Amino acid sequence: MKRGKKYTEAAKLIDRTTQYDVAEAVDLVKKTAVAKFDETVEAHIRLGVDGRHAEQQVRGAVVLPHGTGKTVRVLVFAKGDKVAEAEAAGADYVGGEELIPKIQNEGWFEFDVVVATPDMMGVVGRLGRVLGPKGLMPNPKAGTVTMDVTKAVNDIKAGKIEYRLDRANIIHCPVGKASFTEEQLTENFMTLMDAIIKAKPSSAKGTYLKSVTITTTMGPGIKVNTLKLG
Repeated sequence: MKRGKKYTEAAKLIDRTTQYDVAEAVDLVKKTAVAKFDETVEAHIRLGVDGRHAEQQVRGAVVLPHGTGKTVRVLVFAKGDKVAEAEAAGADYVGGEELIPKIQNEGWFEFDVVVATPDMMGVVGRLGRVLGPKGLMPNPKAGTVTMDVTKAVNDIKAGKIEYRLDRANIIHCPVGKASFTEEQLTENFMTLMDAIIKAKPSSAKGTYLKSVTITTTMGPGIKVNTLKLG
């Protein structure tokens, strides 16, 4: 894969064999953000678990203290007085059964997170095939299946992110934007890492944090010293 000139120059700042302290890694990630847009800073965390076993799944949600820098559009499935509550909390879209054909047949996906009250999960379940692969299915562990729609919407708007293992047992999460200060990125990153460390399954054996890398959307990966995290 041919890399652009900017990427090549940015990559020269990094020693691929070094695991950097968090402060150094954050400093470098800002220096390597050379795109013309405000790049997202992402964390990629490889865990020493086997996600094929239910008891070794690592999944949850955490509110980043400084948000993600992205405006998140929230869709809430609710009925009765919960509709007005969701609207008052600032949900972008609120509805019920009438949204099924719009999403299923018309391919409407103008939202980033889906919240549902438990009594609506029968309806939402019918969208499993389209929402599931996109990672949009509401989940109690992530706090997106709840009667407290006000808290759910407020948390998401404030910078709540969901973390979960992919098939390679890696968690991919945004921790802010390249325009954030080093302090903001560090606090967001450490908040995410603390949550993942606390979520360690009791059945996980051996090294839990296999590798941690931070990168910008277009930049090179920077390895973080895992021994300083756990």
